[in-house]
Amino acid sequence: MAFGIGAHSSGADAGSVRGTQKRIGCQCWFTSTGRIMPLMLKIQDENGEIQTIREITVHSQEKKRYAGVPAMEYDCTLVLHGQSIRVWLIYYQAENRWVINFR
Repeated sequence: MAFGIGAHSSGADAGSVRGTQKRIGCQCWFTSTGRIMPLMLKIQDENGEIQTIREITVHSQEKKRYAGVPAMEYDCTLVLHGQSIRVWLIYYQAENRWVINFR
């Protein structure tokens, strides 16, 4: 193609992740179509204790690239100690790693 149009169609880059980010453990269900559904996550609190969160509502999911690194971003509401918290769960496919990003 002329002038390289369509030569690099890797998609737009979302830049870098903003906000407070923490590594988490996440249990997932992979559907037959390859969709990833977070079921449960574990996060270390300020006291060093591991908290388990099973109440996860996924509002949307979107493929993103942060500084060129492919990721799947989930807009979610979690329930922890009776409180609803709006967060982003981000799965970095290349590193096979989950993080939580508080809004």
